[in-house]
Amino acid sequence: MVNVEELEKICQKITNLDPKMRSCRIINSRGHLVAGGMKKGLLALEAQKQDEMMFMELALRVRMRHEFDKEFGEVHFSMSYRDKVIVMSFPLANDDVLLVSSEKEADFSKIAFKILKLITPLKKSVLGTF
Repeated sequence: MVNVEELEKICQKITNLDPKMRSCRIINSRGHLVAGGMKKGLLALEAQKQDEMMFMELALRVRMRHEFDKEFGEVHFSMSYRDKVIVMSFPLANDDVLLVSSEKEADFSKIAFKILKLITPLKKSVLGTF
């Protein structure tokens, strides 16, 4: 995996993709925040303690999604369209995960595929999935 400074730069690029972006975080396989955070000037909708629980649950969910890779293919991203925000997660190498959130009005289909291009160096190699 690349160093934290490079991860922070990637998170910054992602939050700058669209004015409606709220956050970009990289979570390790144990559910700990490695890089990123809320966009400057915005407050999180959840408390810090809830963040920690959400990160651990997300790390577990990403690992569990590998169960169906053989049948359906690799997961490239997952999205939740919620009442208040859109939340997307992108599996990375070593079961790390990129977690992003945006305002509901964001064009999530365009944003998701732009993010996939930006995180290509952080994804596991195709050979690693066979």
